[in-house]
Amino acid sequence: MKLSQFDFNYPPEKIALYPRGRHFNPEEDEMDDYLRDTREDSKMMVVHKSTGEIEDRTVRDILEYYGDKDVFIFNDTRVFPARLYGTKEKTQAQIEVFLLRELKEGLRYWDVLVDPARKIRIGNKLYFGEDESMVAEVIDNTTSRGRTLRFLYDGTHDEFKQALYSLGEAPIPDDVRSLRKADANDMERFQTIFARNEGAVTAPTAGLHFSKQLMKRMEIKGIESAYITLHCGLGNFRRIDVEDLTKHKTDGEQMFVTKEACDIVNRAKDGGHKVCVVGTTTMRAVETAVSTYGHLKEFEGWTNKFIFPPYEFSLADAMLSNFQQPLSVMLMMQCAYGGYDLVMRAYEHALEGDYLFGTYGDAMLLID
Repeated sequence: MKLSQFDFNYPPEKIALYPRGRHFNPEEDEMDDYLRDTREDSKMMVVHKSTGEIEDRTVRDILEYYGDKDVFIFNDTRVFPARLYGTKEKTQAQIEVFLLRELKEGLRYWDVLVDPARKIRIGNKLYFGEDESMVAEVIDNTTSRGRTLRFLYDGTHDEFKQALYSLGEAPIPDDVRSLRKADANDMERFQTIFARNEGAVTAPTAGLHFSKQLMKRMEIKGIESAYITLHCGLGNFRRIDVEDLTKHKTDGEQMFVTKEACDIVNRAKDGGHKVCVVGTTTMRAVETAVSTYGHLKEFEGWTNKFIFPPYEFSLADAMLSNFQQPLSVMLMMQCAYGGYDLVMRAYEHALEGDYLFGTYGDAMLLID
């Protein structure tokens, strides 16, 4: 298929700037109450692949479609505050640094993106914090915007990470950031409640809809949860520059699938129970680690799997994911799973209705 087939009119008012529900007021609300009140309030469009039927529901209704011994697969990656602002030595030019991944723990080496890149050269020193207490030196150019930094910090690794992260902000995506600044609550709301393995620079957004209460109701119904880890990178939002999708190359993302997760999922499949994959990043990991016999296998490594129509999925009976931007790899995966015509019809329904799109937006459950 061609890139242009995944384009559609995307009005700014369709971008969810905040989660649905009331917004957090630090003078009146406890954060736990805020998260409980809003996470499952999002709208959920249920799209039946076999019949083409479309239902307008909410995420809290999702358990009506599942029962005892069915399984949900979640991505338990944890987002860190990856966006920093600093100044360049001598000129005091304002710069933005986006942390991608730590390279060498003992040496404080990090892969980053810088903006504006033309001003940042090897040997430059960058200063962060009001007192400029955090200093980094540019030691390599990796891409046009990519740099390797060595942070100069005297202390333990844990002290360094705490100091570095205290200077960062939630890495909300650019479509939201173009309309508002990140605020103090984003770092909490941009995180799933089951996040535990740090390494993501963007959230596995479908997982944001699950509250403690919803997870408890799943447990009461006998629905099991399997957790795998894929550290979501910026490749999900990188512009595709080729019309022929077979020529597009995605960025690699680190992932881990444990024996425990495999046992839960494979037991459900062998028992004839349903498996719902939560999120496109989770689906990418599942399809990377699935065997030719439709079983999930242990995996530790990197994946650059790019899924677009036509594609034959091997394991999942359903996929929950958010409404995505046009021309995005996430939309292409949805179309591959649900069928291009049906998914694009669902998007027309969402655009005509009051569904919201993006990281804080509403969800679509593609189900057999």
